[in-house]
Amino acid sequence: MFYRGKYVDSGDAREMGLKRQRLMDQGPSYYGASGPSYMYDAPPPAYSYIPPPFPVVRLRGLPFDCAEAEIVDFFHGLDVIDVLFVHKGGKFMGEAYCVLGYPLQIDFALQRNRQNIGRRYVEVFRSRKDEYYKAIANEVFDAPGASPRRGAPRARSSDERDLSEFKGVLRLRGLPFSADKLDIITFFKDFAISDDKVHLIATSEGRPAGEAFVEFATPEDSRAAMSKDRMTLGHRYIELFPASREELEEASSRGR
Repeated sequence: MFYRGKYVDSGDAREMGLKRQRLMDQGPSYYGASGPSYMYDAPPPAYSYIPPPFPVVRLRGLPFDCAEAEIVDFFHGLDVIDVLFVHKGGKFMGEAYCVLGYPLQIDFALQRNRQNIGRRYVEVFRSRKDEYYKAIANEVFDAPGASPRRGAPRARSSDERDLSEFKGVLRLRGLPFSADKLDIITFFKDFAISDDKVHLIATSEGRPAGEAFVEFATPEDSRAAMSKDRMTLGHRYIELFPASREELEEASSRGR
C-alpha cells in the first residue's frame, strides 16, 4: 500500500485502515456534533521563554587596596562593563560585583575562581541582578553626603586640608567604565574645565581603568573641588584625591 507516496507493508496498512474505519464509524460526532468525541485534543505547545541571566558575578577575598584596573586584568579576555566595590560603614569589605558584557561570559568568569590578585586568591560566585542593584543602593546610601537620611551633603571642608597638598590636579577613582570627558566636566560643572584638562586612564590593554585625572586652573580650585568627594556620577560614587602632574603623566604613560 502506498501512503503519502511511500510504500508501507501490509501490516502497517491494515492497522492504518482499522484506525481510519473506527474514526469514520463515529459518524457526525467526529465532526463536532453532540456526543462523545474521539479526536485527540492536543494541548497547545508550551513556548516558555526563559530570559538569559543578568551577566554579573560576585568576588570575595579581594586585597583591601584593590583597584578596578586589577579586576579588569583578572578577567582578561572578558568584557568588563562595571565593577562595584562593596563597603560597609565606609570600609571596604574585600568584595565586589563585576558586570560582564554577555551572559555567556559568566562561565568563563567562574573559571577564574581561586586565582590570585596580588598575593590573595579570589573567590568568584554567580550572582543575580537584584543582588547587584541592592549593592548599588547600599553604596549610594552608605556614601557620606549621598544619603537623604544623612541630611545635607558632606562638604569635605577645604579648611581641613593644607593648600600645600594641592597642585591643581585631582585624581578620580571609581568612575563607571562608560564615563567620558563630558560626564566628568558635568560632574565639575561649577568649575571651568576644558576637554583637554580631563585625562581618562586606561589599562595596559587600552580598556578604561575607572580612573581619571583633572587639571584645574589653580590649586585653590582643586581644593574647592574636593567638596565633590564621594558624590555620585551615574550610580557610582566617586573618590577624589589630590595629585600632582607627575602622577598624571605616569598614569597616562601606563595606558599607552
